Amino acid sequence: MVSSDQRRRQLAREKFLRQQQRREAARRRARMRNAVIASALAVVLAGGAVSYAAGAFDDDGKPQDEAAPNASPTTKADPCEKPASGKVKPLSFKKEPAMTIDKSADYAMKLSTTCGDIDLDLTAAKAPHTVNSFNFLVNKGYLDHTKCHRLTAGGIYVLQCGDPKGTGEGTPGYSIPDENLKDKKLKGNVYPAGTVAMANRYSAEKKTGRDTGGSQFFLVYQDSQLPPDYTPFGTISDSGMKVLKKIADAGESTGQGDGAPNATVVINKATVSKS
Repeated sequence: MVSSDQRRRQLAREKFLRQQQRREAARRRARMRNAVIASALAVVLAGGAVSYAAGAFDDDGKPQDEAAPNASPTTKADPCEKPASGKVKPLSFKKEPAMTIDKSADYAMKLSTTCGDIDLDLTAAKAPHTVNSFNFLVNKGYLDHTKCHRLTAGGIYVLQCGDPKGTGEGTPGYSIPDENLKDKKLKGNVYPAGTVAMANRYSAEKKTGRDTGGSQFFLVYQDSQLPPDYTPFGTISDSGMKVLKKIADAGESTGQGDGAPNATVVINKATVSKS
């Protein structure tokens, strides 16, 4: 006959095993979600915004409250001003512009947005093709009056801009090579807060789509778990980070962690300067 003490121990073991199974299942779901998050950013140019549940975990390995598949969007007050008058220029170019920047010089890009100015220090020495491309595009007025069309808030925390179409599919007509992918700042597959990097069509699963950067870029407002596949080409100023926080706090339109920002983020004017 099994004693009551033995029965309690047996029940405790069974409970422990069930907990372990649930935790392992939760870990598998977390790995799958992280893969979805990374692939979502990998196709930012091809498919626009991709919806997914954020899926954070607490210290005990149990899933916290997740966005339901049919979660209703959370509407918050728009913290930004109305866009300046003007229209996006429908520009397209056949090939990457000739190199005109001084690779040894310092460059800065100012995004004067409806939500405030976002100043970026550009790393011309480490990403000359990228900086040269933006110097060219900005001087043509390519970014003026364009929307920042995508905000993510789960695993990766970025505001994506640079698409004149505002759909995630716009390009300048040419592509530029990947650069600076071995930057020491990208430790542990993390793009640290304050990084500005290029979007592209690279697929890690298929290992296709290298050197497909165009005009779309993302501003990292919180440390984001991403493989080093996206050209980091600058850093965001402290004042710019405050603007990004205001945008992020307003949330995104789907309620699932990936969609158009609730804030009306429009780049009224972009400028690049050599210092």
